[in-house]
Amino acid sequence: MIEQVDTRALTTAIGAKPRLPLAFLPTPLHEAPHLSSRLGIRVLLKRDDQTGLALGGNKVRKLEFLIAEALEQGADAIITTGGSQSNHARMTAAACRIANLACYLVLDRGVHPEIQGNLLLDDLFGAAVTLIKSPDPADAVAEMERVAERLRSEGRTPYIIPRGGSVPTGATGYAAMVPELLGQLGDLDVNPDFLYLATGSTGTHAGALAGLTAAGSSIPVRGISVSRDSASQEKKVLELANATLQYLGLPESVTASHIYVDDAYTGPGYGIPTTEMLDALDVLARDEGIILDPVYTGKAMAGMIDHAQTGKLPPNSTVVFLHTGGAPGLFAYNREIHEAVGARM
Repeated sequence: MIEQVDTRALTTAIGAKPRLPLAFLPTPLHEAPHLSSRLGIRVLLKRDDQTGLALGGNKVRKLEFLIAEALEQGADAIITTGGSQSNHARMTAAACRIANLACYLVLDRGVHPEIQGNLLLDDLFGAAVTLIKSPDPADAVAEMERVAERLRSEGRTPYIIPRGGSVPTGATGYAAMVPELLGQLGDLDVNPDFLYLATGSTGTHAGALAGLTAAGSSIPVRGISVSRDSASQEKKVLELANATLQYLGLPESVTASHIYVDDAYTGPGYGIPTTEMLDALDVLARDEGIILDPVYTGKAMAGMIDHAQTGKLPPNSTVVFLHTGGAPGLFAYNREIHEAVGARM
């Protein structure tokens, strides 16, 4: 029997916040029959790689609320940060073109600072890019503040978006995804056992949890970490999920028992390829004709596949996998992927 939920209060609270339509919504939810057969579970893919803006991805849901807030505050420039192959930076640059805002990106050099993949698109969208050597996010924040001060001295009005857009305003984008997803599940008469997603800067994970909690849904969210240890990530998700509910003026709260993060698939660090990630890219491409990215969805899918194969996912479970996009990053990692795939042929 389909779970009974009530999204009215959530929808009303979200509707009260400024929002700039940037995404093609709703994104599809569809079966992955060959992957399901391989794993002995039922897998449905929520295709947020198909959001439309700048080759798609999850960050546009956050940017609908962040850019709208910036415009409401009279901003004429956006400043944000990430790694050199940041999906968030690429989509922010594209959103700024639509909103007629200047875009300033402060990016650490990361694993692939070459002018390819997302970094190439940043340039194509006309963003002013500053590459810094330090991978420490605190140094990027300091540099963003310096850029903001310079713009203010020129009479400009900058709006700073933190890494990944992972603040309550941005996480609201994924709270807003929940009624969409629950409606699609209801149409299919599907009550999933789990929602799997990549968890990094935490906005997607925390926003989804906030939305599910507000709607009274009991669907557990399993986050596969791409950057931090489980304890640190779970703490950040808890804080942002509850801050998002407070921002929306909703009475519900998320507890630590709602949060699950598995850090076993992060590998040596953020953006560094793993064998399991490369295997997952290969499986989805060959089984379903679907492209994953090497930083987020590849590692998240590696985690879900391993959970199914090792019994952490019970046989015949029904799982929704949130595909958060990131395809341009694939072309920054082309050498590693080519070598890995070539070895299989």
